[in-house]
Amino acid sequence: MSTFAGELRRLAGSAGDLVVLADRADGTVIRVGDAVAKAHAEDTDAAALAHRVRTAAHPALAGILLPPLPPGGVTRLHDGRPATLWPYGAPVDPDAVPWEAAGTLLARLHAVPPAALGIALPDGGGPARAARALARLRATATDPAHAAARSAVERILAAAPRAPRRTALCHGDFHLGQLVRHPAAGGSWHLIDVDDLGVGDPAWDLARPAAWYAAGLLAPEDWRRLLGAYQAAAGLTGHDPWPELDVPARVLTAQSAALALVRAAATGRAPSEEDEALLISCLRIAALP
Repeated sequence: MSTFAGELRRLAGSAGDLVVLADRADGTVIRVGDAVAKAHAEDTDAAALAHRVRTAAHPALAGILLPPLPPGGVTRLHDGRPATLWPYGAPVDPDAVPWEAAGTLLARLHAVPPAALGIALPDGGGPARAARALARLRATATDPAHAAARSAVERILAAAPRAPRRTALCHGDFHLGQLVRHPAAGGSWHLIDVDDLGVGDPAWDLARPAAWYAAGLLAPEDWRRLLGAYQAAAGLTGHDPWPELDVPARVLTAQSAALALVRAAATGRAPSEEDEALLISCLRIAALP
């Protein structure tokens, strides 16, 4: 970590205090002063990432996506991982979740015509993330006590679409952790993390909160605030979203459940109450006609 930290300090151009914000297999994120440096996963497509970073800097996304710090672009670290540099933004306070801002930002993102950007963006990450979750589950020996739930999860993910309908600019991994306030003191909300940004079906971006709502993990009032703001900003007030959300929400339920089983196997701990609720939802989904 010391060599890596030194590289990120140089990338950020700061000798300030270093704070590790995340250190996972899919990336390491370090804050140095007012800059955040991210080392992306080793298998990241650097060319696709460069297109995504350029998109975040595009004037059409101003006030929607947090733009990279100058000069932008992708840097290679000594271990071959691509790295990017971003301004620091304050995360969401779980006691004051900006549901309306989240829904409005997502609708504004979906309203930007991909063709107007002049950037060759890849597919949005929704279906690809589900496929990766299935692969991880199939490579993991899980607790036999969850055999029925695992079977349900695998059936749902195996039947998931493999590519999105390319109709809109999509975040690809939307959840509350992808919102920050910038500038951190009193600034406006922005979406962050462009790793799965691309062109796809916008329903996949709403599918995770929809799945949590359907599983009883997101309060109905919070879901109504998020969806209401999204529909108002998108000009869809009164529209029933479930015909479009049904399949992606089922898949996102199974994706989250698959990763819960993988985590439980890795840590030797039983799934949490939230994870158990997702596993139960998968059993219900698999039992539907």
